[in-house]
Amino acid sequence: MATLLRDGATLLVSDTGKGLPVVFQHGLGGGEAQIVQTFPAGFRRITLECRGHGGSGLGDRRPFSFEMFADDVLAAADQAGLDRFIVGGVSMGAAIALRLACRHPRRVAGLILVRPAWTFSPAPPNLQPISEVAGLILEHAADKGRSLFAQSDTAIRLYREAPDNLASLLSYFDRPDARTFAQVLANIASDGPGVSERDAAALEVPTLILGNAVDALHPLSAGYALAAAIPNAIFAEITPKAADSQRHFSELHTQIASFLQPQSKVRSLIAS
Repeated sequence: MATLLRDGATLLVSDTGKGLPVVFQHGLGGGEAQIVQTFPAGFRRITLECRGHGGSGLGDRRPFSFEMFADDVLAAADQAGLDRFIVGGVSMGAAIALRLACRHPRRVAGLILVRPAWTFSPAPPNLQPISEVAGLILEHAADKGRSLFAQSDTAIRLYREAPDNLASLLSYFDRPDARTFAQVLANIASDGPGVSERDAAALEVPTLILGNAVDALHPLSAGYALAAAIPNAIFAEITPKAADSQRHFSELHTQIASFLQPQSKVRSLIAS
């Protein structure tokens, strides 16, 4: 992995594969390992591990924000020598991708949004459980915070409705850097991509949006809202990871690969 220095933070950047360049970003708490599992082989993929994620440092600037993370990703694309590229990501990565597409339309030739959690407003209510986790860690430390959260109404509801989400939230308490990372969680969960429905309506690039049910943090309604706002966006519902993980990732890979295949319009836009 290459490194990128920003505001006192050493950020790690992977650049793998050959061919069509796709900048593809992980979710909140994820990193390169998540994207290896998510993104299909056969394409050139560039992934920046955002500040505090994976092997990347936190840096000196505060608060953490989508503006900060998107600027870091654009700097990684510059370092990789990319003039135009497809941008995408999972959850937080999808929101970063949406911001880049709206703010830098000349640079972006295609957009892939996987399990979006944010639309056009900061601090969406579906992400309140993340804010709750962050607050418990900051106030009580990880061990006590985990115990309190496990007994909360939020955890009980997610155990019934979205067990995969509950497992992800509990993993935040188990991180060795739980207390420092909790500030990243708090800042990002209360932020948003900083774009409007009008910005989305102005997008003129091929767009793929993928979502699934049984996911309280990434509701299908977010995917539907983005698909309605972005002209000619393709929306596809795939099998929930909580129901069948293997099928989920297989369908995910197939959808992304089909979107990026040689005859796809997105390739001609990269070359133009």
